[in-house]
Amino acid sequence: MAANYNNSAWFYDSLARLVYGKALINAQVYLLKHIPKNAKVLIVGGGTGWILEELTRIHPSGLQITYVEIAPNMMALSRKRNIGSNQVTFVNDDIENIDLPADFDIALTPFLLDNFTDENLIKVFNSITVLLKPHALWLNASFQLTGKWWQRVLLKSMFIFFKVTCGIEASKLPGIDKCFEEKHFKVVEQQNFFEEFIGARIYRK
Repeated sequence: MAANYNNSAWFYDSLARLVYGKALINAQVYLLKHIPKNAKVLIVGGGTGWILEELTRIHPSGLQITYVEIAPNMMALSRKRNIGSNQVTFVNDDIENIDLPADFDIALTPFLLDNFTDENLIKVFNSITVLLKPHALWLNASFQLTGKWWQRVLLKSMFIFFKVTCGIEASKLPGIDKCFEEKHFKVVEQQNFFEEFIGARIYRK
């Protein structure tokens, strides 16, 4: 069911920088600043793992991180990252298949939720929601359409490219905002990037 970015592991970060400059990185770094000391963190769809090194710069120790990534090649790159003295458990599987304790302070989904149809987004969303403590934070970065014509063109091109190379199932943006609203998550802070095409939001459960 899940998109598998295995084929793109070797060029994904370079392609992202070519198209978006530092916007994708900046959106995720913005989210990381909201992770408190000694937090228990669930990262789903972490990609090549550069985000682990960035998080280590903020918190060199004290974090308990469960890092879930379905693509083996992405996971192989992630395992080589500097994690400082943080504790990281790497899980190479789909989040829906994993039995984890429901005690996470933070969920981080960097450009994960864009990949699904509405039906499967709900399944993934619910799988993550049940793992969070009451009042936990969910840090999410996603693409969004704000009315600019070029956003639709670029988004369509992205979906076609990654459908061919990685088999993603989505052909349009699913109802991400609707999922958060229906589960009564509240936006506590947000920021847009790349002329509002990228949205980074901090939600509280």
